[in-house]
Amino acid sequence: MSPVIDKVALQIGAISIHWYGIILGTGALVGLLLAIREGKRKWNLSPDLFLDLILYGVPVSILFARLYYVAFEWEYYSAHPEDIFAVWKGGLAIHGALIGAILVGIIFARMRRISFWALADIAAPSLIIGQAIGRWGNFVNQEAHGGPVSRQFLESLRLPDWIIEQMNINGVYYHPTFLYESTWNLLGFILLIILRRFNPRRGELFFTYVIWYSIGRFYIEGMRTDSLMLTDTIRIAQFLSLLLIACMIILLIYRRVKGYADRHYLDPIYVGEEKQRGRAPREEDPMSGETLGGPENRIDDALGRK
Repeated sequence: MSPVIDKVALQIGAISIHWYGIILGTGALVGLLLAIREGKRKWNLSPDLFLDLILYGVPVSILFARLYYVAFEWEYYSAHPEDIFAVWKGGLAIHGALIGAILVGIIFARMRRISFWALADIAAPSLIIGQAIGRWGNFVNQEAHGGPVSRQFLESLRLPDWIIEQMNINGVYYHPTFLYESTWNLLGFILLIILRRFNPRRGELFFTYVIWYSIGRFYIEGMRTDSLMLTDTIRIAQFLSLLLIACMIILLIYRRVKGYADRHYLDPIYVGEEKQRGRAPREEDPMSGETLGGPENRIDDALGRK
């Protein structure tokens, strides 16, 4: 029988380094490296662009993820305020992190004068693979699991013994919902990598990421025992998942109808003054701040001219 994994990876004097933080950090690093590689390979974008973005994005996303969780568990945290900042114990809501990341992305894109949708498309595979990795932090913390199951059920999934025993909490085995979501996100990552080879319209790779993640989260959330609740019967994550799916579909249709989706994933990405040089803007995408040109500008884009 495998021993339960210790939540503390390393102890240096009074400082404890938790697996939860290491795993989340690894997910962020893998995502960053993927975005840098894609940006450099396809558009010769500076790595500093993504380093600056993650410098703002990670702290804000963690803050929003924690505030989101604390807000919906206020009954506990109002009585235990010392635990509000104890993120190493878990309690980071992905939907909160996603809200924070989107807000930072929009502001960052405006400041750097780059298309938000271009950044979002590049970041989409990074985000979902980071989430796939990050769920293993929940595994180590023995949280975000489903209802009770038998050991025989877990063995029927062909899981290794060290995963099965980590799902043994106080003598009861539980559904490894962290693994279900991690696997779903990994499949989503593969889907996004395949889709971007077909040069989709700008922004729609990001929409696909949100829709794919939300579909999986809706079903997996229904199996969990620690869900944040909106009412006695409605789980917040399920409600938000359905809302996000609807919003992404509406936004996708709206951008196509309004002509905001004329550009494609592989079209040139203009940064700063480059996007204005030699261009006759037609109108601006209200969300991304990207100026959209007439037919002559799309020809320039296709030829890679600035």
